[in-house]
Amino acid sequence: MNISKLFFGSEYKELKKFDSLSDSNRSIVFYAENKASMNHFELLISELTKKMDLEICYVTSVKNDPMLVTNNKKIKSFYIGDGTVRTKFFLSLKTKILVMDMPDLDRFHIKRSKTYPVHYVYLFHSMFSVHSYLREGALNNYDTIFCVGNHHVDEIREIEKVYDLKPKQLVHYGYGRLDSLLQEKNNFLEFDSEEKLILIAPSYGENNLLEICGIKLIDILLRANFKVLLRPHFRLFKDSSKLIDLLKKKFERNPNFILEEGVIPSELFFNSTCMISDWSGISLEYAFTLERKVIFIDTPQKILNRNINKISAEPIEISIREKVGNIVSPNDLDRIPSIIQNLFKNNQEIKQTIKELRMKIVYNIGNSAEVGARYIQELNNKLSS
Repeated sequence: MNISKLFFGSEYKELKKFDSLSDSNRSIVFYAENKASMNHFELLISELTKKMDLEICYVTSVKNDPMLVTNNKKIKSFYIGDGTVRTKFFLSLKTKILVMDMPDLDRFHIKRSKTYPVHYVYLFHSMFSVHSYLREGALNNYDTIFCVGNHHVDEIREIEKVYDLKPKQLVHYGYGRLDSLLQEKNNFLEFDSEEKLILIAPSYGENNLLEICGIKLIDILLRANFKVLLRPHFRLFKDSSKLIDLLKKKFERNPNFILEEGVIPSELFFNSTCMISDWSGISLEYAFTLERKVIFIDTPQKILNRNINKISAEPIEISIREKVGNIVSPNDLDRIPSIIQNLFKNNQEIKQTIKELRMKIVYNIGNSAEVGARYIQELNNKLSS
């Protein structure tokens, strides 16, 4: 027996089931790399399957993905893991359209199909700028990009010019995760000042706030009688496992401390007092949803693109940083409790400023799924003719 099939038997069976589908039943495929992917797919998939009555395939590397047991009859779901079977899936993929939020297509082990002219659609999982939060060339091998706003269009067009690349199809899409949060916001009560819950959401990388000042920050907040929910980036549970263990030992017995290993529960996200972050994309999601300023710990920016200076545009997360947040040095953490207490002064003015920024920066607020689904439907019809 083939050893790889012995170890990855269930994944191979799923791949075989996927391959056995008729061309019409697998013409539109979504691939989820991790748990966060569905946050960005949810409204778009709903629009395609429930409103447009189209069939899609949902392929995931998340073992306990809720979509594997969905009741939506228009969705066929498959689990392929993140190893050999996934590599084979991408190499031999036969579909008209593949939608995913995973960058670096065809640059490492995840390749474009070698057997079929698949049309690859990229969906952003952050509102941040292309040339700052992604690696150089991360989107070069996609055919269509669903852009969050004008900044993405301008950045991608400049990248194409600088590197002499073939122009891509750029869709004025928006940000599905923000639309979901804004819809969900209406289901929750307004902020309860007595809860005093602070969300800490660091990014990954060696200079994230958790590595630089996490223990001190949490200690200061708890001593000031705040409740603290820490949601590390999922990569930190592996990259900074010793620090995570140390945090657990130090704070897990404190009833006012929560370590969240998955998605922040909605009731806590919406009823929190504020968010403290560094360079995590969730910071803009929080500010634009709740129309509140974030507290940014001024750690060195995580730059994955060593040649960022080849692109002239200032990254959006830098240009609006002071407008959506209070920036605090890691050496001035003692100031944070008083900053939190003053966050809601000039509240209406801050709300209006952030609303105006949101409208200026993000396309199709509340309607991104409709725009994206219509594009996919028209593309599918075109590729089928």
